[in-house]
Amino acid sequence: MAVSRLPTAALSLKQFLQRQKVLGIYRDLLRTIRKIPTESDRRYLGDWAREEFKRNKSETDQDVIRMMITQANNHLEDLRRSLALAGC
Repeated sequence: MAVSRLPTAALSLKQFLQRQKVLGIYRDLLRTIRKIPTESDRRYLGDWAREEFKRNKSETDQDVIRMMITQANNHLEDLRRSLALAGC
């Protein structure tokens, strides 16, 4: 029997795609936060986003991860709408 060259902790395709989606949301959130005009608000929201993603990075339950992705997308859209209303 052939020995697999993959590391024992290799992600499945589904996990890899989900990870890419989470990283994309994180990047989009940080890019959107950069558009906030007030420095203190930018810093607060940036710290909040980093802490939330860091706190949940060890989650393995796929249903919980999907729920968090949905919540992150909702937060991102709310932030974008708020910035659009503020004319930023």
